[in-house]
Amino acid sequence: MTAWPEHVMWWHLYPLGFTGAPIHPEPSAPDDGPTAGAVTHRLHGVEAWLDHVLALGLNGIALGPVFASQTHGYDTVDYFRIDPRLGDEHDFDHLVAAAHQRGIRVLLDGVFNHVGRAHPAFVQVEQHGPASATAELFRVDWAGWRPGDPVRAEVFEGHEHLVALNHESAAVADLVARVMTYWLDRGADGWRLDAAYAVPPAFWARVLPEVRRSHPSAWFSGEVIHGDAAQIVRTSTMDSLTQYELWQGIWHGIGERNLFELAHALRRHNDLLATFVPSTFVGNHDVTRIASAIGVDLVPHALAVLFTVAGTPSVYAGDELAWTGIKEERLGGDEAVRPLFPPRPPTEDELEPAARHVLHAHQALIALRRRHPWLHRAQTDVVHLDNRQLVLRTAAGARSVVVALSLEDTAVTLPSAGARSLVCGSGHLASGQVQLPPRGWAVLEG
Repeated sequence: MTAWPEHVMWWHLYPLGFTGAPIHPEPSAPDDGPTAGAVTHRLHGVEAWLDHVLALGLNGIALGPVFASQTHGYDTVDYFRIDPRLGDEHDFDHLVAAAHQRGIRVLLDGVFNHVGRAHPAFVQVEQHGPASATAELFRVDWAGWRPGDPVRAEVFEGHEHLVALNHESAAVADLVARVMTYWLDRGADGWRLDAAYAVPPAFWARVLPEVRRSHPSAWFSGEVIHGDAAQIVRTSTMDSLTQYELWQGIWHGIGERNLFELAHALRRHNDLLATFVPSTFVGNHDVTRIASAIGVDLVPHALAVLFTVAGTPSVYAGDELAWTGIKEERLGGDEAVRPLFPPRPPTEDELEPAARHVLHAHQALIALRRRHPWLHRAQTDVVHLDNRQLVLRTAAGARSVVVALSLEDTAVTLPSAGARSLVCGSGHLASGQVQLPPRGWAVLEG
């Protein structure tokens, strides 16, 4: 493994929504879906935002699904083809080249737990039954099956259109290794492994070493929502896992004025560092946007934690502009957090004051993280804790960064934990204490 993952910070986007691609098939052609038509070259729309990524101080783009699928991208029908709603392989190559010319890494979203029901391999199974050459790719209950009967395949979390792959099959391991290697050969730098929590860790242990033989610098981060994270990493050989517990601690702790929950999550976060560095975030394509969860004025509080504690941080595209959106548990309930982006980034003059404040907080905190790369794996101690007050000190040796947060409606004075200068945020440092205004925050250096 090379050192680049220690320095990368991602701008995470959902390409289908970002580019305005149609998500749902036309009612008149439900069997063909949106991937059946002519290629529409939308992927170039991402390139127009690459300089914005650099202006934020980030150096990676983490793409949501870009491979041919039936609807939302997570129901793949061809792992070796760019979704025609986004473009073609030339468009992908051009985007990767444009990113790499700017020093921006590219992370792909690998949906390897399941495929769409229209995937040709599963269509063969439905047509030919257990005699199909692709039958071993899927987990199917063939007991009592007769030709013409529906195929009783396992599906992902009750979604009938998402057919689970058989991860005990050597053919599935070979397929996933080939897919990963193919796109790494084309310039990708790593993979987010979608729904990795639903895949046996031993499967990744079969696949990833094979991929690393030709791409030793590739980085692999698994989407894991629950479970023994350290054990999963040890068994699977993945480099990182999504840190949902910290995400929840941040937005619950701030949004519900219970910073004890955040402190608890941070203590558990520290424990993971002996095994791996988690992938940290305060927003992604599956959750309510942070500005909607906690309020725009408190977004910098969340960012101060994200960019000063250990982890590989990502910013969900639009969060830096204080965009709002609520995830709803219904068909199409993701659309509010996966919107179409404008053709170019807004200028600061085009932003409302609250959005400018959030943008500046992102830039200042990302710059702080750039100056202190040792934060990638540093331990964080809780110095002061109350329901609405929190002081954190993240340190390595003599180096330290201190975060002071207040959710109080009045000014407060908090310990500065030995910090000598205020770097960003609001407040005043004097006599070993930091004075914060109502609902204030500050980041200090030791």
